[in-house]
Amino acid sequence: MDDLTVVTGGAGFIGSHLVTQLVKRGVRVRVIERPGAGTQHLPAAVERVHADIRDRDAVTRAIAGSRIVYHLAANPNLWVRDRREFDAVNHQGTQHVLGAAVATRAERIVHCSTESILTCARATGPISEDVQVTEADAVGPYCLSKLRAEQVARDLAQAGHPVLIANPTMPVGPGDRGMSPPSRLIRDFCLGKLLARMDCTLNLIDVRDVASGLVGVASHGQPGRRYLLGGENLTLLSLLERLSKLTGVPVPRWRVPYWLGLSVAYTSEFWADHVSGRSPQATITGVRLTRRTMHFDASRSLQELELVPRPIDHSLAEAVAWLKSQGAIPAGAGTL
Repeated sequence: MDDLTVVTGGAGFIGSHLVTQLVKRGVRVRVIERPGAGTQHLPAAVERVHADIRDRDAVTRAIAGSRIVYHLAANPNLWVRDRREFDAVNHQGTQHVLGAAVATRAERIVHCSTESILTCARATGPISEDVQVTEADAVGPYCLSKLRAEQVARDLAQAGHPVLIANPTMPVGPGDRGMSPPSRLIRDFCLGKLLARMDCTLNLIDVRDVASGLVGVASHGQPGRRYLLGGENLTLLSLLERLSKLTGVPVPRWRVPYWLGLSVAYTSEFWADHVSGRSPQATITGVRLTRRTMHFDASRSLQELELVPRPIDHSLAEAVAWLKSQGAIPAGAGTL
């Protein structure tokens, strides 16, 4: 086995920052991305392989010979027209990737999960890495597929394989070419398209700190453990107020009650499913998650990994600046 590190989903938001950090450390990196995915923004030294993680044989060939494997590839959206894609990509795809990593005898295998599966229906206090969840707690098909994927990782670790789990909260910062939900929220706010808001709590962390945390998990994490990579807890109103200070865009005054938000989501998904085929204005899963406690306490994981997340205001400012540089919002918008 040579000194090869494989990153699935390495051209994505978190993945591209992880790959950049690894290359700067002198690591030889192979990125596995879905066919057709752009990889031109990655460092030139990176080896690129296009393979669908739903294809077990292709994944096995792409991972062969790796010493460390980071599995980030997933469908991160809360809606897809064919709901079966969530399980095929996020759950079964994880089985293929982690199974291939075990078969090639990788020394460290890091599965990147998500914070959205750690919420319980009746939870009220801060959520730590020790929270116990079941499939009954999963909100919608996306969360269920990610919960099942994490269980694959836990089962392999319990069987004695060197599998570790990391659960980032919502990453923000520059470089989100795929426009994850937090970046779409920032963009729409800056464009004045966010006409109303719902009451909810979010935990935000800089995407570069997530990447550093993943490196730390691979370096000195304990197999079978879940590491929570979280930053600052904010209400949505507080987040919008911070963005308003950065950009001069006013905070929406209209607060949408839960019942109305859920009604809009059902209507939006029906239209997307049967007419437009495009992402809905609101998703049922997203609205239902606003009812869950999304207040996280990552202090133990951060201390063990010696990770100190940067101030989230700096991350928001850099996210806005990057969106302007990409033309996603006008260069003259706001006051930044």
